[in-house]
Order: sequence, then C-alpha cells, then structure tokens
Amino acid sequence: MKILVTGSAGFIGYHLSKKLLERGDEVVGIDNINDYYDVNLKYGRLKELGIDRSAIRESEAAPSSVYEKHRFVKLDLSDRSGIEKLFATEKFDAVCNLGAQAGVRYSLENPHAYIDSNVVGFMNILEGCRHHGVKNLSFASSSSVYGLNKSQPFKTTDHTDHPVSLYAATKKSNEMMAHTYSHLYGISATGLRFFTVYGPWGRPDMAPFLFTSAILEDRPIKVFNHGKMSRDFTYIDDIVDGCIRVIDNPAKSDPDWNPSDPMPNSSSAPYRIYNIGNNAPVNLMEFIGEIERALGTEAQKNFMEMQPGDVESTYADTSALMQDFDYKPFTPLRQGVENFVKWYREFYSI
Repeated sequence: MKILVTGSAGFIGYHLSKKLLERGDEVVGIDNINDYYDVNLKYGRLKELGIDRSAIRESEAAPSSVYEKHRFVKLDLSDRSGIEKLFATEKFDAVCNLGAQAGVRYSLENPHAYIDSNVVGFMNILEGCRHHGVKNLSFASSSSVYGLNKSQPFKTTDHTDHPVSLYAATKKSNEMMAHTYSHLYGISATGLRFFTVYGPWGRPDMAPFLFTSAILEDRPIKVFNHGKMSRDFTYIDDIVDGCIRVIDNPAKSDPDWNPSDPMPNSSSAPYRIYNIGNNAPVNLMEFIGEIERALGTEAQKNFMEMQPGDVESTYADTSALMQDFDYKPFTPLRQGVENFVKWYREFYSI
C-alpha cells in the first residue's frame, strides 16, 4: 500500500512512518518542519528514517538511505498548489493526516497558525483525496474536543460543542469537514481523538519532556492546578498500533445509523470517530513520581493555578475501538516512562 503520512517529522508521524515501512508499505512523508519547537528534534526523527538534513529541498522528494520505499517532501499543508501537485504525482492508496499545528496553550498566542495548518491545510488534504481517488483517509483529532464536558470517561457518542481552546475548535472542524467529504464523495474517513501521547522522540512542549529536562537541569517543575489533574497517558507504540488498524480497515457506513436520532461518531456515510487512549487516567502527581523514580531524583515543584484553555481531567472510553479492531493498549506506565527517560538521556547525551 502506498501511504501519505503528513507530519512525518512529528512525534506520532515519525513513529507511524517507521512502523509502516518496517512492514513493507511505501510511505511518502511530508512536513513543513516549522520552528514551533526545536527543529533539531524533527531532523533527528527524519534521520532515523534515513532522510539526511542536507538532502531536504522545498517541495522536492528526498529519498531515504535506510528504507527503499520511503521518500520525504518538505511541504506545508496550507500550500494548495503544492498539495495538489503531490496528490496528482503520487497516486496514494491511503492518507493518514497527522500534520497540524499542535498545542493548546500556543493557540492563545498564535491563533492564525492553527487556521492555516489545521483548517486550510486539512481542506487541501480533503480536496487532494477527492480529486485523485483516495478513498481511505484517517486523521488526527484530539481529546481536547470534549471541552467543557465533565462526563467521564469521554465517549464518542458525547456531543462536543463547547471547546475551550482554538486548537480544540480546529480539531472539531476537521471532524465535520471530513464527514462532509465522506457524505458527498464517498471518502472513507476515520478520525482518531488522541489522548496525551508520550514516549521516545516526544514533543518538548508536553509534560514528560518538560518535567524530565527541568529535573535533570535542577530547575523546579511547574505543576498546574496544584497537581489536581489527571491524564489518560498513552504510550506511542499503543497509539501507532491503533493507527495502523484503522488504516488497514477503512470506515464503512453504519447500517444502524438513524437520522431521526443521529449518533455523532458514525453516519450513513463511510465515517467513524474513535477515542484512542489508555482507558486508564493517571493522576499528575503519580506521573511525576514515575519520572522521579526513573531519574533517581526528586523534583522541585512549583504548584500553580490552572492555565487558560486547559482541562482538569481526560479519560478515554475506547470500547468502540476495542470492539471494532480488537484494540487494547499494552504498555504499562512505568515501562513507558523508563523508555522515554532512557531515550532522553541518549539523545541529549546525559
């Protein structure tokens, strides 16, 4: 299968590309390699995929020195003509859209980046699928779409009409846009609402990275909402396993879908929305404790108020993904944290 993975220099995109290549798929990766966080980390991921930094040219395919069936194109999702040309040239069998402007808090500072990448960029992907016969689309949504919803665990049958960040609003818009194209053009579209992904090669703006770097540098960590928070931390290998199951099984129309009582997670069109998480929320202080244990050092803690746009708890009901794909996360928290800390020490030579 020939698969386009957008955001392939990103955390999840890198791991997914690697797994697909290892099983023999042909993968074309794209990423704009923006400076939202340290680009050296992004180039480091690409290097693992055999893409040398010196070989990367804007809008040109760079071949991998490690995987015969891999090429990388530096390309922005919002580049309408560039995305159109890519689809016309490559003739993909499937698309997994993971590329996006990430981060809840950054959306308060630079809202236009989220519209350009997450809305305009996703529109370009949908148009590429429409005009070039790609019927298999999977895409990243987010647990952030649940917003003000306090009913837990979060279910995909819940309504998600009250986002508390622009990032969440753009992800909700992706789900609606995908449904429209699924209904109009028969594109099998599956959205995955990711829940707090962590692991090796993770993002520097997320808690595991922030805590680990601060502790190793003898700086205090910021503990928001005075530690009264919990997250459905999900290890990267478990996330990739779910992504691949979805790619291999494009969405189908739901024969039981009732337009008089419409469920938001399926449709008469070939469209599905799933939560993908660990189905086991962890208290923030417990997570910090696992990092301290892995590092052999106690953290200095600054307890702070809740940040705007943040939520107190996330908890994924993953029963639909389990039922449809026999999906079940398999990585214990302690093992996942140890793997991350080991990678961090090696990457930064600590």
